[in-house]
Parts: sequence; C-alpha cells; structure tokens
Amino acid sequence: MKIAVIALGKIGLPLAVQFASKGHDVVGVDANQTVVDLVNAGKEPLPGEAHLQEMLSVLVPSGKLRATTDYARAVPGADAIVVVVPLFVDSDANPDFGWMDVATAELARHLTPGTLVAYETTLPVGTTRTRWKPALEEGSGLVEGTDFHLVFSPERVLTGRVFADLRKYPKLVGGLSAAGAVKAVEFYESVLDFDDRPDLARRNGVWDLGSAEAAELAKLAETTYRDVNIGLANQFARYAAKTGIDIYQVIAASNSQPYSHIHQPGIAVGGHCIPVYPRLYLWNDPDATVVRAARAANAEMPDYTIGLLEGAYGDLAGARVVVLGAAYRGGVKEAAFSGVFDAVDAINRRGGTALVHDPLYSDDELAALGFLPYHVGEAVDAAVIQADHAEYRTLTQAELPGVKVFIDGRRISSAEQWPGVTYRVIGKA
Repeated sequence: MKIAVIALGKIGLPLAVQFASKGHDVVGVDANQTVVDLVNAGKEPLPGEAHLQEMLSVLVPSGKLRATTDYARAVPGADAIVVVVPLFVDSDANPDFGWMDVATAELARHLTPGTLVAYETTLPVGTTRTRWKPALEEGSGLVEGTDFHLVFSPERVLTGRVFADLRKYPKLVGGLSAAGAVKAVEFYESVLDFDDRPDLARRNGVWDLGSAEAAELAKLAETTYRDVNIGLANQFARYAAKTGIDIYQVIAASNSQPYSHIHQPGIAVGGHCIPVYPRLYLWNDPDATVVRAARAANAEMPDYTIGLLEGAYGDLAGARVVVLGAAYRGGVKEAAFSGVFDAVDAINRRGGTALVHDPLYSDDELAALGFLPYHVGEAVDAAVIQADHAEYRTLTQAELPGVKVFIDGRRISSAEQWPGVTYRVIGKA
C-alpha cells in the first residue's frame, strides 16, 4: 500500500516507521522542515524512542519511508492516510482545533477517491463525524462513505515504548459506516502485529467498536479512569497522612484482592494525556461530577506537597528549594502540564526561591521554561522530587549540600538514604 502519515511527532513518526517496516511505501508529512530533513537523513528528530533510530537507519535508505512538507506529494493516490496532528488545549484544557483544522483542510485539497482516512489524535466525542467529515467533504468535493472512508482509531501508546505498546494493546477502530470499519480493520491488520494476550476476553488485534463515537469515548474513558483513580489515591493519601496510617501498605493490601486496582498517589499528574483528556470528556459531559472532582483533587497536589515541605521546614521565606524534575514523568523529556510549574509557583508564593534541576534539560532549556536552573552540588535548603527520573533514586545528601528537608513526591527514595535530613513522602505522617 501507499500510506501517508500526517505529523511526524513522538507518535506519528514511530507509526510511519511501523507501517514501512511491514513493507508498505510510507510518506510522512510534517510542517517542520527540520523534522523532514532529519527523517530523510535517517536520523530521529527526538531521541528517546526505543528502536526508532535503528529502524530509520534501515527503512529510509531502502526507500520505504520518506518525509515531506508538501501534502501534494503524499496524499494523492494514497490507500490510507493516518492523521496524528496534535490537538492543542488552553490552560484549562479546552480544545483548540487550529492545527488540526489546517491539516484537515490541506489533506482535503489533495484527497483522491478510494482512500481510507483515520484520525488517531484523541478527540472529544463526535468530532470525527461532525467536524472532520464535513471538512473533508467540503474541501475535496468527495462524499464520505462513497468516495472515501473516514474512521477514528485512537493511539494508545506511551512515548519511549511505542513499538512495544503497538503490539501489546488492541487497536480500536470506529467507522462512520460499516464499510469504512471493514476497511480500517483490514488496514490496521496489515500494518500491525499483536502479542498473544490470554488475559483478554477476545483475541488481541483490531477491534471494531461499531462507531467513531464509541472509539472516541473508549480513549477518553481509559485515560479519565486513570485520572479519577489517581485522584482517589491522592485523597486516601491525604487522609492517611493526617491519621498516621501508611497509605502504601493500605494500597498494597487493598490491591491483593482482584477487584481493587488503586493507583499510587503523587505530587502531580502531568503530560499531554491524563490531565487533558478528562477535560475533553467534560467538554462533552459538563455534569460529570466525579470526573471534575478528581481533576480538581489532582490539580491541588503540587500545592499540597509544598505545604508538606512548609510543615516540615517552617517558613519558606528566603529558603532555596530545588524541584527535582521538570519533565512530567521519569525518563521522558516532556514538560507538558508537568507538576513542576505549580510546584515552583507554590514555593515562590511562600517566599522561597525555587530552583529546578532535570538531567534531561540544559540550563538554557530550563530557563526557556521560566525556571532558575540548579546544579547538583550547589547549596540548597530543601528539595522536592517532582519527576521519578532514575538518576534521583540514588541521590544522596552529599549531592545536595545543606539540605534539611527532602520531600519525596514520587516515593522513589527512602528515609534511610537521608540520615539527619527530614524525609517526607506523600501519604505517610
């Protein structure tokens, strides 16, 4: 097949590589000329994705994968087009379709009959049918369901392990018509491989959910569940800390029963997904009180954690406090909706001087995010773990000279590693 992938980001490029690895001819489209040039040179634009570089090194020279900024060189005559353009959101996570609208309009200008179009970007329920279908029909002059087929198929992978996740999880699809769904199942079965999953009620593979709306909701439901679960864990942790109970023992005990799956509490829920997609769900269902309460509970955690620091340290006025981790999670260079922003703000509001360290970011990159960079070995009064980077698991007080209080927001260290230092972890008195 001839396949076009629109947007070669952290998900789109691995998808393009996966499709090409199955023997198909793939053209990736991206608005960033630098990204296009790097891909055409066989170099990964953003290091950190397992196996991506080695696969690029084979597929680009073989001619199976190339990139362009020009839709006219990728879309006409394509058997399938997969759209992974990011949906941007404002500070309250309300959707901004700007980039997706532009990409959809450009795609429509060059769309030819017989093409399957699949959107993989997470969307509010109904977007595929009410926004993308009319936009594609108007821009192309073609009729969906007759001249081309449109489906929604949410990406369900994590950056850093995309290829493993593509094999591990069922590929969900939902069409606007039964014929479109059949086309989508055939397409994804030809470009993906699946691990055996005896734990699933049905065979691991491509699952047709019956409608685009069902597929849209499935992605929002699975991610919103995690936010609600973490919000509940955080509320349990706050109560346990007040009553002298070790919440981690409680969670382990509760989860020994097969119907309990309580997640871990922590300083923040960050990234493009978990803090955002519940808001996309609320955009459809504003009366979802459980979802709204969980999102609010999680949003409070950075300030609550700095409150723990204040309780252990005392007045933070004039204190030098390092927040360890700008990234939203360990090992991933991504600060979208990271807890670092609210943690820094909470320290500064209390009169402290907030510094930020992250092994994945340079001083210039931290400064560009609005932070004062910290270097291991510099004097500091207190420290707060925000991201569970592997480097922080073995951190010692000798590397943080002068530290008096250590707040472990991710529970990756232990009191034994900090003799003579007040050590606190969320969920324990």
